[in-house]
Amino acid sequence: MEVIIKLYQYSAYHNGFKVQDTTQIKSLGPEPIEVELKPFLLLEHKIAIGVFTCLKGAGKSFSIIRGYLSYGAVDPNVNANIKNSKTAGLITDIYMFPCRGKSASSQVDQLINAEQAEFNLSEYRDVNASYGMIWIDVEINPSSGCSWSKYSTSSNCEYLGQLVSSLKAKGKKVGIYSSAYMWETIMGSRSNCKSYTNVPVWYAHYDNNPSFSDWSTVSFGGWSKPSIKQYAGDKVLCSTGVDMNFY
Repeated sequence: MEVIIKLYQYSAYHNGFKVQDTTQIKSLGPEPIEVELKPFLLLEHKIAIGVFTCLKGAGKSFSIIRGYLSYGAVDPNVNANIKNSKTAGLITDIYMFPCRGKSASSQVDQLINAEQAEFNLSEYRDVNASYGMIWIDVEINPSSGCSWSKYSTSSNCEYLGQLVSSLKAKGKKVGIYSSAYMWETIMGSRSNCKSYTNVPVWYAHYDNNPSFSDWSTVSFGGWSKPSIKQYAGDKVLCSTGVDMNFY
């Protein structure tokens, strides 16, 4: 089991989720094996290297950087944040918040091409700019033209599959973030869309309980067990807001 830290900027809560000023940030990770502390960080805005260094000094070891914005564009800060995170010595992943109204494969191409092109620049050659995984954020999308609600639940499930397969075709490891509420809203039922249990799942349930003991009551998507749980929020570390997660 692990405690995972999520950095955030938010304006309100909606059905147990913090609604971000611009978008929402999520995490995933490996399945639990034994008791061990390896905190994680999730980052959505531009982060100075001093903050990464502070977090590293506070015992955090892993950051997940927002790579793709909810309205269908590459996050302009993704490459700088990856560089700063890696320079500070953190294991680094990225995540994408897809726009349902745009082609899944084209969004994946846009994200991968953008980061690969910039990492060919000399300013990034002094660090290992590669990252580990890409996490797909499956939740209600408020951005114009990007809502899942305009499509059938069956086609939403197929669309998620297009994202997963497109990322895998690029050689990327993939994970999925959602919750019982979000999955039911987008896929039509918590028991629908069971095609992706071969990738890890991370779920949100704010019960202040750092364990998976609630999974049987909030499970979705056919996963027999989760990889990470977001269970509490509103902490501060290195003058930055964080949420608490567990695996």
